[in-house]
Amino acid sequence: MATQAAGKGRAANTKDWSAAQYLKFAEQRTRPSRDLLAQVPLAAPKTIIDIGCGPGNSTEVLAKQWPDAQISGIDSSPNMIETARKALPNLQFAVADLMDYTPEEPVDLLFSNAVYQWIKFEDRIPIMKRLVESLKPGGVFAFQVPDNHTEKSHEAMRTVAENGPWSATLSQLKPALGPFQTPFELYNELKPLCSSVDIWHTNYQHPLEGHEGIVEWVKGTGLRPFIDPLSAEQREGFLAAYLGKLKELYPSCNDGSVLLRYPRLFLVAVRA
Repeated sequence: MATQAAGKGRAANTKDWSAAQYLKFAEQRTRPSRDLLAQVPLAAPKTIIDIGCGPGNSTEVLAKQWPDAQISGIDSSPNMIETARKALPNLQFAVADLMDYTPEEPVDLLFSNAVYQWIKFEDRIPIMKRLVESLKPGGVFAFQVPDNHTEKSHEAMRTVAENGPWSATLSQLKPALGPFQTPFELYNELKPLCSSVDIWHTNYQHPLEGHEGIVEWVKGTGLRPFIDPLSAEQREGFLAAYLGKLKELYPSCNDGSVLLRYPRLFLVAVRA
């Protein structure tokens, strides 16, 4: 899936999402979906919901794995849902907000590729618990999220936001996403509802076309809360300053590529 917004519960306000910007790195953004799916302990789930389905790339992974399942996707972005419907016209997609979303009936699998990081810290666990409780017994709650609050790419966003003509605007909005819950916190909160909770991290190393490639990557996700509130002139200045900071932090490979280290947190929980 994509990195989706979650409506009212977002940790930072953004405009509607751009499926085109997100899909510039479709293969690399979809790989975590496949890695997560590989650990889902279900042979033939009948009902699946892709939570934060984005433009449908994660939903397509699910449909290929289980072509006979009833699969639907939800996302808070109308642009993402429109793109998903065009890409997968035989599946059901709907705009929905995780703050008040609950499946109409118990399902076998709730799958999510990069959405919970957009939910406010204090709202994440209550939402997760509500969703786990909506599963059938033995159903699976599976998600992955970027866990890159302390990565150089994201520290640079915060540094640039504090230094420039945009600092007054951004300091009021507090656009930076905070850290995610730790595996310890997630396990303790979800285990009472589950027979098992499996948690792990994977550090991806994405080779991108120069430092400009990093800018293009995060423009579709983590950089959005910083640049969306700015005027066109301020946005241009912010992006230039951010690019300069990245050039200080990331060395270039021999072929001119830059490796973007991208940690992700995975969780697969089985409903008791």
